[in-house]
Amino acid sequence: MKIKVLNIEGKETGREVNLSDDIFAIDPNNHSVYLSVKQFLANQRQGTHKSKERSEISGSTRKLHKQKGTGGSRKGDINSPLFRGGARVFGPKPRDYSFKLNKKEKNLAKKSAFSIKVKENNLIVLEDPNFDAPKTKNFVAVLNNLGIKKDKATLILGENNYNVYLASRNIPNANVSLADKVNIYDIMNANKIIVAESAIKALEANMSN
Repeated sequence: MKIKVLNIEGKETGREVNLSDDIFAIDPNNHSVYLSVKQFLANQRQGTHKSKERSEISGSTRKLHKQKGTGGSRKGDINSPLFRGGARVFGPKPRDYSFKLNKKEKNLAKKSAFSIKVKENNLIVLEDPNFDAPKTKNFVAVLNNLGIKKDKATLILGENNYNVYLASRNIPNANVSLADKVNIYDIMNANKIIVAESAIKALEANMSN
């Protein structure tokens, strides 16, 4: 599959890159994409939530009133979950939300995600951007030229470019990642995927293993 390469002004450069059909044109496996996104989000959770049980509440253990003869309901101590400031029944405890997913499954999910973006015409190949200074207006200008200023966009670079990264950091809908570090969530959460020309081979090498 061939796709045209655009420059940072949003115009065609006259060059084309050949995208591997084994990565960018497969029949998407939606379940693999779902599992991979679910794993990524689960791994982000700290799992440090905790509520106090009855034995952990600081309060008197005296029975509030006698069992019978008051006309009211039976009550234990003030730490009961029935009272304000009391314990919580079956409250959350610290836990690890992460789970294992096979590498082949995650690889298939990435290929499926890229194939989905290509089918939706939401993948753009851009010649390698190079800014003289880390200025936000330079990155905004690129998005404007590509006509995607209002879209969530993920730019995938082939190698570290500190100026490009700093220029994008202050834009809420923009994200910059490296070809060997881009994750499934960055791909699926973006409306548009911008792949730097030098990142094509790195992506193909990373996903062909």
